[in-house]
Amino acid sequence: MTDFLTALALVFFIEGCLYALMPGRMKAMMRMALELDEVVLRRAGLAAMVLGFVLVWILRAD
Repeated sequence: MTDFLTALALVFFIEGCLYALMPGRMKAMMRMALELDEVVLRRAGLAAMVLGFVLVWILRAD
């Protein structure tokens, strides 16, 4: 559970950095996301999810 909470904290940290350092670009990216088809967003989300899972698997392999 500690690993999960650490990962969640890192997500918040990275998100916060993005919004603090380049708020205009983040707003533009949100507008772009609203214009994308749901299928494209779903596939991108699934690809990111699989990539994240594989990276954790590789990094945690002992």
